[in-house]
Amino acid sequence: MREYNPSKIEKKWQKFWEENKTFKAQDDSSKKKFYALVEFPYPSGQGLHVGHPRPYTALDIVARKRRLEGQNVLFPMGWDAFGLPTENYAIKHKIHPEIVTKENVKRFKEQLQSIGFSFDWDREINTTDPEYYKWTQWIFLKLLENGLAYKSEMPINWCPSCKVGLANEEVVGGKCERCGTEVVQKVKSQWMLKITDYAEKLIQGLDEVDFIDRVKLQQKNWIGKSIGAQVFFNLKNSDEKIEIFTTRPDTIFGATYMVLSPEHPIVKNHKEQIENYEEVEKYVNEVSKKSDFERSELNTNKTGVELKGLKAINPLTNEEIPIWISDYVLMSYGTGAIMAVPGHDTRDHEFAKKFGLKIVKVIDGPDVDEKPNIETSEGKLVNSGFLNGLSVKEAMEKIIAWLEENNIGAKKTNYKLRDWVFSRQRYWGEPIPVVYCEKHGWVGIDENELPLKLPKVEDYEPSHDGESPLSKMTDWVNTTCPICGGPAKRETDTMPNWAGSSWYYLRYIDPHNKKEFADQNKLKYWLNVDWYNGGMEHTTLHLLYSRFWHRFLYDLGLVPTKEPYQKRTSHGMILGKNGEKMSKSRGNVVNPDDVVKEFGADTLRTYEMFIGDFEKSAPWSEEGVKGCRRFLERVYKAFELVDENLKESKLEQSIHKTIKKVSFDYENLKYNTAIASLMSLLNEFYDAGKITKEDYKIFLILLNPVAPHITEELWEEGKFGGYIHEQKWPEYEEEKTISSIIEMPVQFNGKVRFTIEINRQADKEEVLKIARENENYKTWTENKKIVKEIYVPGKILNIVVK
Repeated sequence: MREYNPSKIEKKWQKFWEENKTFKAQDDSSKKKFYALVEFPYPSGQGLHVGHPRPYTALDIVARKRRLEGQNVLFPMGWDAFGLPTENYAIKHKIHPEIVTKENVKRFKEQLQSIGFSFDWDREINTTDPEYYKWTQWIFLKLLENGLAYKSEMPINWCPSCKVGLANEEVVGGKCERCGTEVVQKVKSQWMLKITDYAEKLIQGLDEVDFIDRVKLQQKNWIGKSIGAQVFFNLKNSDEKIEIFTTRPDTIFGATYMVLSPEHPIVKNHKEQIENYEEVEKYVNEVSKKSDFERSELNTNKTGVELKGLKAINPLTNEEIPIWISDYVLMSYGTGAIMAVPGHDTRDHEFAKKFGLKIVKVIDGPDVDEKPNIETSEGKLVNSGFLNGLSVKEAMEKIIAWLEENNIGAKKTNYKLRDWVFSRQRYWGEPIPVVYCEKHGWVGIDENELPLKLPKVEDYEPSHDGESPLSKMTDWVNTTCPICGGPAKRETDTMPNWAGSSWYYLRYIDPHNKKEFADQNKLKYWLNVDWYNGGMEHTTLHLLYSRFWHRFLYDLGLVPTKEPYQKRTSHGMILGKNGEKMSKSRGNVVNPDDVVKEFGADTLRTYEMFIGDFEKSAPWSEEGVKGCRRFLERVYKAFELVDENLKESKLEQSIHKTIKKVSFDYENLKYNTAIASLMSLLNEFYDAGKITKEDYKIFLILLNPVAPHITEELWEEGKFGGYIHEQKWPEYEEEKTISSIIEMPVQFNGKVRFTIEINRQADKEEVLKIARENENYKTWTENKKIVKEIYVPGKILNIVVK
């Protein structure tokens, strides 16, 4: 008796695909292309867990289907291999990061290949390969040349344990995402990328792409565009002005105090005038221990200190108003100063109530002493001088005109987006290709010197002063200036691992090119990426950074499209059996190797897609895995149902309906319902007892993208001709998906009382005959007179009785 042996079948076909380069993409512009992209993984020491294959399998299904439709498919894979986890692992285990990376990549690749993904491995890339990061450095030099990379003293999130500066997205709940240590603020000279110059372009670009709504919303919220006014408040007894940005300039008459960021230069510049400077300095030091995340939390307890001795002048009321510093105002957002309107802002109101500050109502409505009136868009202005009686819209226009006329302010667009902190004081990252010369400042090295290779060091632990381990390598650090030839020092900070992942999709297009990051003709053919899938956690920063780099390259004429990705979708996580996120510490990680070994790769793939709604999280279930294995065993045995002598299918309608359903579902992230429809069709095969060869062939092709190994094997065993991956995706005929038998409601006096099954083409007399034979008919007509019988063909039968 034939037995399904996945381990034997899967190894056989994986070897065949590798040897024959079955999934190699051709740079052939005569063919319709499809570029499918998944986020390349960070090869950690733990290897894959079952959450990783979910997005890969999903896009592998689409890639395989598109090949069967005759498209030229690029579906690549690589490694995002620089960064903190590898370095921390290397430090802990005393193994060089380069060795750790090679071992991790080898393991990850073996795991991915064991699951049977149709990646084009000839295009494999690795961000730690000098031939790759040569072009990462080259792009940085272009950013530097164009004024988009600069050095600045910046307060950064500092992890005392990892001894590294962290980007905001690496701080979770005020703690280091990696080690959980409380993050503090530290001023550091940092390389910055001027992404803020691209804020408007990044917003406009979203109109050109097919991203799911929540991804577009995350992008827009992070950029945070707001339109309002720039306003200058005079500092009393000084020529200095305090600049603020407000989206509600119509409420200036209600500004009763100002709040500055504790880092605002006015604090230090007016040290002598501030009567309580010791108290102020103490508060500034306390705030420096908080991350931006903690400071910007809306529900935090309001804290602050008044700058006694300093006053601002409200430009509309000419009143002196107090100036405070508070941690909820950030120097890195806007101007680092706000006008506080406690009558119409919740946070300002809480602050005013706590510190006993004046509250004034300037929009008509309820009293604002105990509760701010924040529903102000429809109100009329009060207590506002020449704005009184105007609507909010009218007042906005009038006040902006007045500000501009009196040189006190102007209409302005502001963005919440901040420049990208690009420096990391670590070893395991791309060296930043610049040197510092006393005469010429920071200078980019000559392009001919790229790649500037990361030197091999024995001591790659971060230094206690917060400098990169590279700073200890004096032979490497000391160099000459590219401009004057005089002594210079190399930059010892390295790039964040966001750098390599910002453009990797471009290198896949031409991964072995030594002259440019990719050939222009190949870029024109393959871009945009047609479909990019990844985790929701990367749809904000990674996506934004990548779009920024791409748009910059477009502006230089180096890529042919404004946007890198035409379509961006996201997947839900696979949780542990207990419904919690999989993690080593929780002890709920499921290793895909174990699943493949016990049940087979096709079972793993089928279950990962059948587990639930692809866009939502779902808990792992051993029973669910076993159920998918039983399904594949039935597929294998269904081979025996094929009757060579049976020429006409009894299941034509079901076949066409399944083709339609599966074709739609694969393209619309509905993998679970596609598999369910295949399971239903298989049940019909068994119920029929015999099926045609054509029925079985169509079924195998439809299942192939999900379970490629078993379907290849059965195709070969059935001697169906060629290989299944060479076949054509089946097409359906719409009229053959429509059932001739339909269920129709029968109404009495307009209320549905029962349903009957009829032929779609049945006439009125035939329908009435079937209705009268139904046992419920007598109940609703007994002792009643039938007044009228109304039949809407194929829709409804309504019988009027009295």
